[in-house]
Amino acid sequence: MSRLASKTFYSLRFANFRLWFVSNLFAATAMWMQRVAQIWVVLVVLTNNDAFAVGMTTALQFLPQLIFGFFGGALADWMDRRLMLQITQSGVALLGLILGVLLLTGHAQLFEIYLIAFVTGIFDALAISQRQTFISELVPADCLPNAVGLNSMAFNIARLIGPALAGVLIAVLGPGWVFVINTAIFVIPVVTLAMMRRDNFFAVKRGERRRGMIREGFTYVQSRSDLKAIIFLITLTGAFGFNLQMTQAFMATDVYAKGPGEYGLLGTMLAIGSLSGALLAARRAHPRFAMVISGVFFFGLAEALLALCPTYWAFAVMSIPAGFFMITLLTAANALIQTSTPESLRGRVLSIYFVFNLGATPIGSPLVGWVGKTFGARWSIGLGALACMGAAIAVFIWALFAWQLRFSWQRRWPFLLMEGPRERHYDCGPSPLQTVYPVDPGYYGPESEPAEDASEAPRENPAEAPCENPTENTSENPSGNPSDETGENPSADPTDGSFENPDSGPDER
Repeated sequence: MSRLASKTFYSLRFANFRLWFVSNLFAATAMWMQRVAQIWVVLVVLTNNDAFAVGMTTALQFLPQLIFGFFGGALADWMDRRLMLQITQSGVALLGLILGVLLLTGHAQLFEIYLIAFVTGIFDALAISQRQTFISELVPADCLPNAVGLNSMAFNIARLIGPALAGVLIAVLGPGWVFVINTAIFVIPVVTLAMMRRDNFFAVKRGERRRGMIREGFTYVQSRSDLKAIIFLITLTGAFGFNLQMTQAFMATDVYAKGPGEYGLLGTMLAIGSLSGALLAARRAHPRFAMVISGVFFFGLAEALLALCPTYWAFAVMSIPAGFFMITLLTAANALIQTSTPESLRGRVLSIYFVFNLGATPIGSPLVGWVGKTFGARWSIGLGALACMGAAIAVFIWALFAWQLRFSWQRRWPFLLMEGPRERHYDCGPSPLQTVYPVDPGYYGPESEPAEDASEAPRENPAEAPCENPTENTSENPSGNPSDETGENPSADPTDGSFENPDSGPDER
């Protein structure tokens, strides 16, 4: 059990990451409370269960991601990320306070909600790439997948607490006080970020501020077939599947005739599954593309079952596996992109990913809202189910031929073995890997030189290259990175079984 905990929570050994974990926990809690309260205000307070108005509010909050997302990624590659996070979180807190005052004084109108949602989305668009890339400054490169998983865990602990707390506060105090309380909560992450010690940051290669920065990110993504496939999957899933927060409100009010407390509980049940998925994600040393595609398929299947649930409590219980598969695919996609992308391009590549991920929501939300209003709440979820499963099957069929996937059976677990570009690149033979890591072996990235002959490129047998034990102490720090107050080597790999990324140079893992 101690070994399990050591591997799962390894990144918490670093002081700055601990502070970031706390900061992210409180910021995400306030964000979820604000989102739940905002949807409830539009759905119940300002309209009479108008699903289209809820869809418009959601769309306006995510629309700025399409407009400012790429710019935010470029900022993340050269600007002080901690300062930007403090500014954006302060801005969101101020907007929440304004909305709370409007509600408490009885002056809130629907167009004001639309405007505040849009401006809040601007701050989110500028901050999202900052939040993700900032993690690489808090832990060594080998710990990045673990840190991404723990970051997701904090977010989903907040998802567990935030909706339930918002539901209780709405029922007891009213929605206006939720936004006022959020202002106080947002003070904590701003202060926590200020407490980080600069000498405990890990040096990362930053991009230079120049013209054409955004175009460089697109050029890199264009050269990676796996990244394009991930973005395609996430786009369709984000447009039609990640609207559960909205569709849960439809189901709670329209189908099951429940109040704010029961609606908040649905968000909590979703978060239970998400938290479980995040804990498992923190233990994965190297995310695989197969985890993304299978996560999309099973998330769609879970949504199909949600749409068919006959009772409120069946819907609530079924929200747990839906949350599990949702966070599994998101965490795998995020970690895969971060660990396989050069540091100097990471912010821009992530911004492209999030523009298509979150930017698809304002496109899909009004359609999902219209479907819910026209055909019923169940079909608003069913639309997401069809989109997710269809996208996963389509990408799998494409990869089967484009990457020349081969399968083999064995008599022991995992029974089904898959061979793709990754396995062939390393010449693993009968590989113990269950999943495929689809790369373009001919592409080596802008910062590394290709081998003169691909057939003569150095190959490594993963089975013969185990990672270091994370619990093992060393007296030296060969990486030159700052170590935590524990005196242990921060660059020790927190997981077993390491494989290099054939797309990356030696300093890009």
